[in-house]
Amino acid sequence: MSGFWERLRATFENLSARERILVSAAGALLTIAVLIVGVVTPLLGLGEGAEKQLRAAEQQLLVVKRMRREFDDVDQRLDTVEERIRSGPRGELRTTPETLARQAAVKVESMEPQASPAHDRYRETKVEVGLGGVTLVQAVSYLHQIESARQMLSIKSLRIRTRPEKPDLLDVSFTVSSFEPL
Repeated sequence: MSGFWERLRATFENLSARERILVSAAGALLTIAVLIVGVVTPLLGLGEGAEKQLRAAEQQLLVVKRMRREFDDVDQRLDTVEERIRSGPRGELRTTPETLARQAAVKVESMEPQASPAHDRYRETKVEVGLGGVTLVQAVSYLHQIESARQMLSIKSLRIRTRPEKPDLLDVSFTVSSFEPL
């Protein structure tokens, strides 16, 4: 390898002054080009990649913060519901809807117990309630009373049909659930 450098140096020394300046300038330009392509461009690419990763991480952080707020909100609502279950009155599920129906001036046509899945923390009791020939105002009033009762009641399904002979009257059926701690 040293022989190569010796021949190169000898060839360079044999050049005229003008040729040496020209070859030196070309070598300097070649060295600068190699530095730009080999060092500067990759470093700039790393900076751009890091900037993209930073923007992506900031977006992910915003999503995580939003999800945390939503989780805290749901957790707080769950705590409120669990407190209502623990502190609410206990009793037969059928008596509360019947009492509320009398207060809403609604006649309950049917009330049938339904099977409910087992839970590890609460016992759920379900009843299918059927109302016949009620006005929309009566139905809404009754359903509101159920949702706002002291006992933790929840309406699971709701079906409303109009009567063909009297379109202003409705047949309403729904499932109401109550919960008690185990």
